[in-house]
Amino acid sequence: MDFDSFKELAGSWFPGISAQAWERFKALEALYTDWNSRINVISRKDIDSLYDHHVLHSLAVAAYLLEREPEVYDSWIEGGLKVLDLGTGGGFPGIPLAILFPKVSFTLCDSVGKKTIVASAVAEALGLGNVTVVNARAETLPGPFDHIVSRAVASLSDFYPWVRGRYRGSILYLRGGDIAEETGLLMSRFRLRDVSAWPVSSWLPDSYFAGKYLVRIGR
Repeated sequence: MDFDSFKELAGSWFPGISAQAWERFKALEALYTDWNSRINVISRKDIDSLYDHHVLHSLAVAAYLLEREPEVYDSWIEGGLKVLDLGTGGGFPGIPLAILFPKVSFTLCDSVGKKTIVASAVAEALGLGNVTVVNARAETLPGPFDHIVSRAVASLSDFYPWVRGRYRGSILYLRGGDIAEETGLLMSRFRLRDVSAWPVSSWLPDSYFAGKYLVRIGR
């Protein structure tokens, strides 16, 4: 998917994207192509699919909120929130979300230093003043956050203890695989009730997204 195709699809879903935001989205391709040639954070076979496999996948968090929790989506537009992207890698889903929601403060955290070098450089090049990148482990971060986002860092049962008690709103977790088994184990092990799964393919019907979900974990 090229930028023009991305712009057409994203623009049809998210009204009011500013000219500056579109410029930042467009700049992602050159920035990640350059940095990925130095520090591999995206599969070299996948870099040509940056907009559909990575940027749009990240924006599935926003698409879910818009469709299922519009009042929460509005609160992200209005801003004043603190969101943690844990295990951000090279900046996904945090950087695309920070472009879309410029009034939300994002902390992008990863324990692998070379990945945070890329995320920091991209955020700086884009002029994203609402992004802070940290090379740390989750338990060392000051909290709580309003929401936590992440993309396929670990199994739900492994991920949840890292952030338990550190969020006011919800965890929005992009994950593939046997979601029914994972969510069932999570709910049983931690006695959680407010857990749901939304298929990303309901928004992005490409076969690449078959079996990929956004899992929402409330408090």
